[in-house]
Amino acid sequence: MAKTKKYEIWFLTGSQNLYGEETLQQVAEQSKHVLEALKKNVSAPVELVWKPVLKTPDAIKRQMLDASADDNCVGVITWMHTFSPAKMWIAGLDALQKPLLHLHTQANQALPWATIDMDFMNLNQAAHGDREYAHMVSRMSIARKIVVGEPTSHDVASHVTAWAYATIGWHTSQNLKLARFGDNMRYVSVTDGDKVSAQMQFGMSIESLGVNTLVDGVAAVSEAEAEKLCELYEREYDVVPELRKGGARHESLVYGAKIEIALRAILEAGDFNAFTSNFEDLGDLRQLPGLAVQRLMADGYGFGGEGDWKTSALGAILKSMTPAGGGTSFMEDYTYHFGPGPAKILGAHMLEVCPTITDQKPRIEIHPLGIGGKEDPVRMVFTAKPSAGRVVCLVDMGDRFRMISNEIEIVEPNEDLPNLPVARAVWQPMPTLAASAEAWMLAGGSHHTVLTNSVSNETIEDFARIAKVELVNIDENTELRAFRKELQWSAAYHRLAERI
Repeated sequence: MAKTKKYEIWFLTGSQNLYGEETLQQVAEQSKHVLEALKKNVSAPVELVWKPVLKTPDAIKRQMLDASADDNCVGVITWMHTFSPAKMWIAGLDALQKPLLHLHTQANQALPWATIDMDFMNLNQAAHGDREYAHMVSRMSIARKIVVGEPTSHDVASHVTAWAYATIGWHTSQNLKLARFGDNMRYVSVTDGDKVSAQMQFGMSIESLGVNTLVDGVAAVSEAEAEKLCELYEREYDVVPELRKGGARHESLVYGAKIEIALRAILEAGDFNAFTSNFEDLGDLRQLPGLAVQRLMADGYGFGGEGDWKTSALGAILKSMTPAGGGTSFMEDYTYHFGPGPAKILGAHMLEVCPTITDQKPRIEIHPLGIGGKEDPVRMVFTAKPSAGRVVCLVDMGDRFRMISNEIEIVEPNEDLPNLPVARAVWQPMPTLAASAEAWMLAGGSHHTVLTNSVSNETIEDFARIAKVELVNIDENTELRAFRKELQWSAAYHRLAERI
């Protein structure tokens, strides 16, 4: 997809001038050591950047303004090494427009029991300095993550890593542009929604493009360009003989390549991160885009079928939060296996499932679609690899947006699927199929989701907190009576109270 972004998270240390220059020099040195220890175990693709110790209200405000204005800065970590009176932080916290993590730590793991004196006590005051600061952050109702522990701890680094990925997702959301080729599927409710509210809350811009924009783009692609891409297909995938060069249906693969080239050019020219298509609005396109969509998703683009812009945007966000080597894809709960054996869901879509969720070499095939009235489209066919994961959706509840996440175990199909000509995933939802389906429907979940085998639940929770969006979790501990009450309490909270 595009440009590789250099992400930074700024590390800000609080103190005050009362301690004197010698002590403040020690504070700065210990702050650098804490950050270096933290860096060793944080695995997210971000650079943790140390900033000079903050000692005055003006310096704090200026640093927060600079962080908010810096395009590379995706978040801020704060730590009160000593006592930093929290009224100094009010203007800065009020100015901060980036995600906030409060690291409650100290420079030493163990106390030096035999040598501890008042000089040590005066220097190492994070235990109460952080509590003073945290009181003000809570009083100002600022969303943040709190991580407690010593800086070399793998547990601390794991929590910081999860949050760091969430800050990347928030940065993606704030800068996301989505191209809609055609409208959403007629008469369908869940794929529609309030695009203005979405931009106000998430920053995403949802732009409509006539399908003829894509039709004209396809027409402008030369045969030579398309054939060159087909050669790449034959090198990287298992292309069935009839689609290979010289095969009886090779021209269909060439047309699929033209769709990819045209789509990619439009998305890159418009700086789009995500897109939708709709089989009801294909205009003069000869095929529903399938292979092209799959390859673009593999490159990090979000996608939603039938004009589903919310799932497409969520897909782009989750893809930006996916660790290297992980998989995230557009998905749909298609049909159930109630037994024998454990109940399972067979997920698929007409064509558009991302190959990042498989460890197989995808096979490029051509089959009738049976819907849309167009030529047979080309597509990759594969099965998702077994893994723990989750399916996530974003829905418009009318007065607010809601994210819903269901923990799943992706498994092998009970048997081969020789006659199913689409990419697919089979999973067992938590706690059971019956309970998860009922909970999902009670929460108003969509039939489209984003499936990920890599983005952690903690990262999704951190993202929801940053975005100030309601999050509903369905997992092995979900009990339906309590779940119904949780939805009622959540609805009341979001209607009557300020978000925290």
